Amino acid sequence: MRQQHNVRERDTATRGISPNLALDQLVARRQAAGERIVHLGFGESRLPVFPPLAERLTAGADRNAYGPVAGDHVVRAAVAGYFARRRLPTDAAQVLLAPGSKPLLLALQLVHPGDVLLPSPCWVTYGPQAKLAGKHAFGVPIPEECGGVPDPAALRDTIRVARGLGHDPRIVVLTSPDNPTGTYAPPRLVREICAVAEEEDLLLVSDEIYRDILHDPDAEFLSPAEVVPDRTIVVTGLSKSLALGGWRIGAARFPATPAGERLRDDVASVASEVWSTLAGPMQSVAEYAFSEPPEILNRLRDDARLHGTVAKAVYDIVVAAGATCRPPTGGFYVYPDFEPLRTELAARGVTDGESLQSRLIDHLGIAVLAGVHFGDDAKALRFRAATSMLYGRTRDEQRAAQRASDPLSLPHVADALAGIEQGFTKLTG
Repeated sequence: MRQQHNVRERDTATRGISPNLALDQLVARRQAAGERIVHLGFGESRLPVFPPLAERLTAGADRNAYGPVAGDHVVRAAVAGYFARRRLPTDAAQVLLAPGSKPLLLALQLVHPGDVLLPSPCWVTYGPQAKLAGKHAFGVPIPEECGGVPDPAALRDTIRVARGLGHDPRIVVLTSPDNPTGTYAPPRLVREICAVAEEEDLLLVSDEIYRDILHDPDAEFLSPAEVVPDRTIVVTGLSKSLALGGWRIGAARFPATPAGERLRDDVASVASEVWSTLAGPMQSVAEYAFSEPPEILNRLRDDARLHGTVAKAVYDIVVAAGATCRPPTGGFYVYPDFEPLRTELAARGVTDGESLQSRLIDHLGIAVLAGVHFGDDAKALRFRAATSMLYGRTRDEQRAAQRASDPLSLPHVADALAGIEQGFTKLTG
């Protein structure tokens, strides 16, 4: 499923809202109008709020003062402990909080010079953020085994060609586990990327917001911050692992170097003019969640098991339908490629990612997001399916999925999976 190697500049148009948010709103309107749609198009963990988190939010409701731009020291210390437990010794002074990881990623683009190198495909927001910051973004093909990181050889070639064209690539954005492929980079590959960063003097921005959703609890995960700590910024948050997307809690870890301190100060300067600080009630939540008491660790473990089980079921369906696909290993996505069925699909008017997306939702009641929105080749028959949308539409159904020893046997989950299987059978004939 290797993509064609090219070093074309990404088309990072920023008009209109993000395509994943637009699709989610479209599906909501059509479902409200009575249409039956299996929603696989939005990267959200549709699970109930863990009650102790809601208790911390209520307890912090009277925290209505602005507070420090970087966040209260006690909260940053909790985040530092979170990183330390993941083999990244961290001081509270290295941490900065924000209303979600998105503003942190954009602020980094604004304050650090140079153009941006992105794995292709990658999350829909990285490219537009680079353009908002006045940078060129270059897509680099991902390797065969996983997404979220550029192929090391292709990365070197892209840097050489970009510089030959007069550009100045200095930043590489990595995601592990990855959105959209639902995979994580093995340690060998992470070390290779770090070697390129050392050779070419690149800053690594490691988006690890899905790190606590590894499907195998014993998986060997390596952060680039363990390999090249002086040139890696790690960004994380609670949107995915604890299903708190609407609460907007993010954090960044900066290197413990003079350059890292300057970057942190520069990002704090942007924060002071844009979002001021993370809301006080959310800081109460963050302190508790990042401290990781036993009940939080149990919740993380159980939810990761659920994500892995359902993602594997969807993977089995698309492969049985004739697609090639990387087996999901983290997060809650699969990224199938229907290239083996191009001739059959062309007979049904499906010739590229957008027409495949349209065919699935308009004729088969399955909402997905085409690969082109992730910087993939527009002609590719690839899309991202967000399997976390299958746990149920009501809180009771979602809680049942969390608690079930076999979530696939629940009627509402089994019915959704049967609808997906039937849809892909019709798609491919």
